[in-house]
Amino acid sequence: MGGLLALSRGIDRVTTVIGRSVAWLILLAIVVSAVNAIVRKVFSMSSNAWLELQWYLYGGAFMLAAAYTLLENEHIRIDIIYGRWSRRAQHWIDLVGTLLFLLPFTGIMLWLTWPAFTRSWFNGEISMNAGGLALWPARGILVLGFGLLFAQGISELIKKIAIMRGRIPDPHHHVSPHEAGLKEAGLMTAGRDQDLAADTPPSDPENRA
Repeated sequence: MGGLLALSRGIDRVTTVIGRSVAWLILLAIVVSAVNAIVRKVFSMSSNAWLELQWYLYGGAFMLAAAYTLLENEHIRIDIIYGRWSRRAQHWIDLVGTLLFLLPFTGIMLWLTWPAFTRSWFNGEISMNAGGLALWPARGILVLGFGLLFAQGISELIKKIAIMRGRIPDPHHHVSPHEAGLKEAGLMTAGRDQDLAADTPPSDPENRA
């Protein structure tokens, strides 16, 4: 089990580095979108390449961060049902879900996307839009994204078995639907209070005097 846990830690490190790095793709996509809009409005010039580049960047951020989202336990669940079970039952749900759904799904997607990527690469496939970009980077992002998600699924499977056997502590404590709702309400209230504080002008010390 020690060797498997070492493998899991290695996968987690790679996932973390990639997941945190691709967040910058969102900022880059925003910059590209802004520049494209300015050039189009001011100089009446545009290109499909700019639009497709935005899609590539957004798609890259989504696909390449999916594994990191899984690592951080932030994927969407039906918490109103999932949260009613004991933590041990949740472990079994996660274990079965990973084995029967996540790993088979990502494996099938890798099997389907890899040939499309290699064909696009060797044939120099180009977008059908005028002035469009090469398609192999987009297809490569799909392969890499599903590959990372598959690897992270293996890591989560190893950690889940280790947690259930008492080899490592559970990093996520049990949260009931009521507690989850209170937590979300607290976050929303805190965000609202920060917005109100930012909108309120500072008082004048002389007027207070």
